[in-house]
Amino acid sequence: MRKALRVATVLSCVLLQFLAASSPAAAQNSGPDATEFEGAIKAAENMPRIKSLLISRNGELIVERYFNGTSPRDIANVKSVSKSVISALVGIAIEQGHIKSVNEPIGEYFTDELSADGDKSKAGITIEDLLTMQSGLETTSNRNYGAWVMSSDWVDFALRQPLELPPGLVMEYSTGNTHLLSALLTRATGMSTLEFAREALSEPLGFRLASWPRDPQGIFFGGNDMEMTPRQMLEFGELYLNDGRANGRQIVPADWVAASLRPLAKSTRENNRSYGYGWWIRDMAGHRTPYAWGYGGQFIVLVPEFGLVVVTTSSSYPGPDRRAHTRQMYDLVEYAVVAPASEKLARAGSAGTDLLPGGE
Repeated sequence: MRKALRVATVLSCVLLQFLAASSPAAAQNSGPDATEFEGAIKAAENMPRIKSLLISRNGELIVERYFNGTSPRDIANVKSVSKSVISALVGIAIEQGHIKSVNEPIGEYFTDELSADGDKSKAGITIEDLLTMQSGLETTSNRNYGAWVMSSDWVDFALRQPLELPPGLVMEYSTGNTHLLSALLTRATGMSTLEFAREALSEPLGFRLASWPRDPQGIFFGGNDMEMTPRQMLEFGELYLNDGRANGRQIVPADWVAASLRPLAKSTRENNRSYGYGWWIRDMAGHRTPYAWGYGGQFIVLVPEFGLVVVTTSSSYPGPDRRAHTRQMYDLVEYAVVAPASEKLARAGSAGTDLLPGGE
């Protein structure tokens, strides 16, 4: 059933792309040079959970569409896209000297919690282990998520999870890892994660990051439930596409961006996905594509070869159609955005012209 649904979605995207390319109204309500993405727009119009689709090329917004009653000013719960933002904050904190390096053990920051736990080996978990989801601690996500967020102390709960494997060996996705990073940032900088995020990241990008939920001790939720508009998500994606530079300044260190988008851990759930520092990496239409992903269909997708950033937001509420929608979103991005861009580059190359990246 799942395979049939995926095939149907792919065929739908391809067919819509073909029909859109031959339509005289192909670029209606889209920016210049966006005709090859009209198939993506048409496919999105038939998705009841999608809220927005934005595409920029070389810093120019060429597609901006909102669906199902959403407006440009609406803030989206970006769910686990937040993990990519937390990663950026860690990189900035290291650059500013608040944290020594990714190799620093977390025992330096959680002395009281770890001394009470009794498992001294947990103190050797590094910041990089948390960033790459290789802490070795049993996950706080999935089967354990409800018990974790209902607990009276999220940091203590995450650190008391049993050490199932030596740190740094195997990836196990866990929002507890990024919440520990939020707590660590708060202790290292002397500021709340929100204050540091506004000062060091969002305000240099030109917007004020909205507040988001905190744990019972007041630590801002690390790796979930941040709120951003789609255009703010696009600004963050553009920042990473441009090696951490925006508005004439280096906001995130360039070497941090490069490390974040490099496959450092292999997903144990899907063979075609890897993980960097808070970013997923997979091939789409034959091109390595880093992306920030959040529950329900929140995406910031980077296609560096073509200078593209793709942003989508969707309903973040559970429902029987959520998983199918997420698969459809992957297919939409791969087959109705990345594939047409790749085909355009191939046509440009065969014609001896230079269309992507860099303009026409």
